Amino acid sequence: MTMARIRALLGKEFLDLARNRTALLPVVLVTILTLVTAFGIAIVLPIMTGHALGEDTELLKLSTLMGVQDELSGDGRIQLFLFQQFLLLFLAIPITGAMALAAHAIVGEKQARTLEPLLATPITTFELLIAKVLGALLPTLGVSLTGLAVYFLGVALFGEPGVLGAMASTRTAALLLIVGPASALVSLQSAIVISSRVNDPRTAQQFGVMIIIPLSVLLVAQFMGTVWLSATSLALIGLGLFGVWMLLTVFSVAIFERESILTRWR
Repeated sequence: MTMARIRALLGKEFLDLARNRTALLPVVLVTILTLVTAFGIAIVLPIMTGHALGEDTELLKLSTLMGVQDELSGDGRIQLFLFQQFLLLFLAIPITGAMALAAHAIVGEKQARTLEPLLATPITTFELLIAKVLGALLPTLGVSLTGLAVYFLGVALFGEPGVLGAMASTRTAALLLIVGPASALVSLQSAIVISSRVNDPRTAQQFGVMIIIPLSVLLVAQFMGTVWLSATSLALIGLGLFGVWMLLTVFSVAIFERESILTRWR
């Protein structure tokens, strides 16, 4: 494997994306919706209703799941709790945004009649699949990171004093740096595997997006106070997902039969 070949393939993927910029529209819309929802609930709604967050005893009780935050007011503890929950939605942004790109990764090449010359090059199957995954992940991850920057800036400007500092924790780091990228890689690699075996990109997209289900369940469970994962638990989950991604990568290379794909799809 050579990085030069992977970079060349990535350049091709980015060029294709530049010709179809509307492909990134879903991830932009999801990012905006996440930002509006988070600040609407944590900041705007209390102002509109005239009732401070700290007046809600149930939310105040749920906020204790994160541990004692003596330096924060009641409103601050609830804001911290809410802003931490909405970080989970940012994990779904690269998945939902990149899924259409990943689902078309192989099927789309065949439909555009560019798969045959691509497979005729010296590039290995492993290099091809890695480039396909990164080509779908990196652009949407860029949009997601921009949204996160706006998110933390909004917390700094509109949040209670000390909330931003409390969010700068090992739990947040584990969530964003380990669980987020790992879950996206597993989802996209799954879509690539399915995309190499079917003729319909929608089938690959449906299988890959299934990882959203456990993330949604975790979000609901945390909002209800049923479960609260520590930084260690999140790190272990993330490392486990990285392991799953590596196994999926090996599996996808093993089942990617170059010649049979060409003959089956003619």
